[in-house]
Amino acid sequence: MPLGLSVRSVAMPIAIIIGAIFCREVAWVDAATDGWMTPSFIFIMLFFTFCKVDARKIRLTWLHLWLILFQVIGSLAIYYAFAWWDVVVAQGAMICVLAPVAMAAVIIGAMLDADLESMVAYSLLCNVVMAFLAPVYLHAFGNGECTIWQILQKVAPLLLSPFIAGQLCRFILPSVAGWVARNGQISFYVWVVSLTVIIGRTSSYLLDNNQGGKIEAILAAVSAVLCLLQFIIGYRLGKRYGEAEAASQLLGQKNTILVVWMSQTFLNPISSVAPTAYIVWQNIANSYQIYHHDKIKKSNGKED
Repeated sequence: MPLGLSVRSVAMPIAIIIGAIFCREVAWVDAATDGWMTPSFIFIMLFFTFCKVDARKIRLTWLHLWLILFQVIGSLAIYYAFAWWDVVVAQGAMICVLAPVAMAAVIIGAMLDADLESMVAYSLLCNVVMAFLAPVYLHAFGNGECTIWQILQKVAPLLLSPFIAGQLCRFILPSVAGWVARNGQISFYVWVVSLTVIIGRTSSYLLDNNQGGKIEAILAAVSAVLCLLQFIIGYRLGKRYGEAEAASQLLGQKNTILVVWMSQTFLNPISSVAPTAYIVWQNIANSYQIYHHDKIKKSNGKED
């Protein structure tokens, strides 16, 4: 491709554009499947990825502790940094930092040659911690109606079922697991389709709930800054432990589907604009990371 671009680096921007242009059609198809498209895609992607993961090598490290502390303390600090000015902006900013790592972070991390076992360890840790911590924050700063069980219902099945399925496949059907691991690139193209659906739903939501106010633009801008900062801070923290690419994904890539629901349900619904916009920002960041990674591999003569 021209300008050193690879299919992987341009696929996500194309998916974003297609999802935005055909948002009504995509939202209609997603509604017709009762919202099962995205969870199904995520299960397939994670199954392909977890077939590569040796559960015996999963270990928690000091890096994981620093990352979780950043999310716990940082989300609280960012709320109070904005609360004196506007509570809705404070809620949107808080949820962009508090949000647990996305399941897709492991998939993108695999493309960046990151340590998968380390990423899976933090994904499990982060989602469990946030399932217990998020209700406390949402109770304190929202409408006070969130419970631990509501969060666990959203997170646990999507995180644990593909992990268990992947490990069982490695144990019971090693030849199948080997084929899946060798063809792990399939998960990327499933992610591209999933991203089109996510952007379509997001764009449709924004069109239906656009109040034309200044607050929405501010929330989108704040989420852009927080997205960039978290990818950078994660990279720099991870570099100290030889896991720059992994930590960048673990801190920057958020489970935005979950936190959009949390914002709309337990905070001021307008605050959900921040995590909604974050969907676009994090995928732009991912596209750049993949482009940069592939460019380096190509220059080193290690192109796949």
